[in-house]
Amino acid sequence: MPIRRLPPEAVNRIAAGEVIERPAAAVKELVENALDAGAKRVAIRIERGGLGLISVEDDGGGIPRDELPLAVERHATSKLTASAGGDVDLLNIHTMGFRGEALPSIGAVARLAITSKARGVNDTWAIEVEGGQLHPVKPAAWAALTESGTRVEVRDLFFATPARLKFMKSERAEMMAISDVVKRLAMARPDVAFSLEHDARTSLRLAAESDPENEGRRARLSAILGADFAPNCILLDQTRDTVRLSGFAGLPTFHRGTREHQHLFVNGRPVKDKLIVGAVRAAYQDLLARDRHPVAALFIDLPPDEVDVNVHPAKTEVRFRDAALVRGLIVGGLSHALASAGHRASTTTAQSALDAVRAFEAPQPFLRPAGHAWQMAEERVAAGDFMAPSGRVEAADHRLPAGIEAQDLEEIAGRMPAVQVSDEDARFFPLGAARAQIHETYIVAQTEDGIVIVDQHAAHERLVYERMKQMLANGGVRRQGLLIPEVVELDPSEAEAIVARAEELVQLGLVVEAFGPGAILVRETPALLGHVDAAGMLKDLADDIAELGEAHALKERLEEVCSSMACRGSVRAGRRLTGDEMNSLLRQMEATPFSGQCNHGRPTYVELKLADIEKLFGRR
Repeated sequence: MPIRRLPPEAVNRIAAGEVIERPAAAVKELVENALDAGAKRVAIRIERGGLGLISVEDDGGGIPRDELPLAVERHATSKLTASAGGDVDLLNIHTMGFRGEALPSIGAVARLAITSKARGVNDTWAIEVEGGQLHPVKPAAWAALTESGTRVEVRDLFFATPARLKFMKSERAEMMAISDVVKRLAMARPDVAFSLEHDARTSLRLAAESDPENEGRRARLSAILGADFAPNCILLDQTRDTVRLSGFAGLPTFHRGTREHQHLFVNGRPVKDKLIVGAVRAAYQDLLARDRHPVAALFIDLPPDEVDVNVHPAKTEVRFRDAALVRGLIVGGLSHALASAGHRASTTTAQSALDAVRAFEAPQPFLRPAGHAWQMAEERVAAGDFMAPSGRVEAADHRLPAGIEAQDLEEIAGRMPAVQVSDEDARFFPLGAARAQIHETYIVAQTEDGIVIVDQHAAHERLVYERMKQMLANGGVRRQGLLIPEVVELDPSEAEAIVARAEELVQLGLVVEAFGPGAILVRETPALLGHVDAAGMLKDLADDIAELGEAHALKERLEEVCSSMACRGSVRAGRRLTGDEMNSLLRQMEATPFSGQCNHGRPTYVELKLADIEKLFGRR
């Protein structure tokens, strides 16, 4: 079959299939154009899930009359500049879009109309493209526009390619995808006002924030991610070399069931990058259960020539020049921020407890039971023979359950000095003063403005775990030598990657060396792991190094063993504690990072404010 050129219409529709795969992709491209034009207000109007109408209106710089035909011509753009020699630098990109494919791609498969008024010009002009057919520029009226701006209307999307319509989802699903795109772009630009309307109903309205860096960004994120995000997030602002990490990360106890609530931005561009996702997982690895995921909005800013945004037609993926630097900054920045949060836990745990209390039906009138015991109780109350609780717990048997090492409160207190304060002054500490122990499992403490209920086993488990991690970090992981070193066959590239990190693996208790092409000799393994499947472990390590650039699997296994040992060696539910022991536990929690959640990601305590308790009893 001879080689021939495709007609321009076919070329445009093929390109449209890459860039405009669904209505949400068209919205993304149009809103990015508005932001690149300097817009401070973007209004999006949708009908029939974007298949009937997509209208994006902005107050940006506008498009001059003579440039309107160029705007709908393929590979014509104002966002790339050429050098004196005619070369275009595709690695020095400062805008959201730059390919010059969005408008012609949309015009090839839909009815496209662009109405624009350029800054400093009195007249408004419009141009239309219908299924790839260009109409001449003509005057237009836009009464509501005062200075400059652009309105792009896309009607009957994919009417020129009806086969594509068969692959569209329901109008509701397409609208949800559009809403998600708009929200991500709005998170990246809190200085811009956004509105989203679907079938004459406003689903999103966000005012521009005056402080787009800190509180303004927090307010924008809360408006999108929910009101619970603001009180349960931690501010991030770390810089390493030329890379800056900022944004907000949720507390470990503020988590979700999927990664959909992790929002990542590179130079203001929403992206989905495996390296960044893996770094977030590594930072939270021993703070959350395996099936839970943190909520975060992370912003990475770096010089444009340090990142390639031109690796995907939709520009949703990026490639970093120094991926290890970026990953290390994310893991280190998140870990530092989470450690600085100390014992802090999310407010949603307390709200869940209050909602559960409110969910109970009003108590029915109490019926007096018959019997001698009830009569004796009545007589004792009438005679005043009733002791009020003193707030102290009597000394009890301090023996730990059989088979558990003596890693109790006293041992940890010797390594983590507890603050010695009076029982009355302890109320003014974050976790307050211990007042009682309920069911030999929960410690009730009084704070300055409420009460705290602590799960003694979960809290002590975290304390023991953090101490064990500190011991491992200070003294390294103890190793056990293999009587007969094991040879593991791998792909040559995988074996080379593991050998290159041999020194790092020694710190984790694994001693390996090269043993010919594609072979690794394992001489020692971590003593904590006992019997080890060396071949399986090395394959997992090779996968982690290839994907994340770090021996993540071995660290996870070591931390899993430490977590299991901490669980077995901590104070069990059912053990009665003295008042001093309870207060010691509270003080150590305040001084220990990550003590707001146990090793499985569950909260270690719930705080109830006095105002909320008063509402339960109708006092407010």
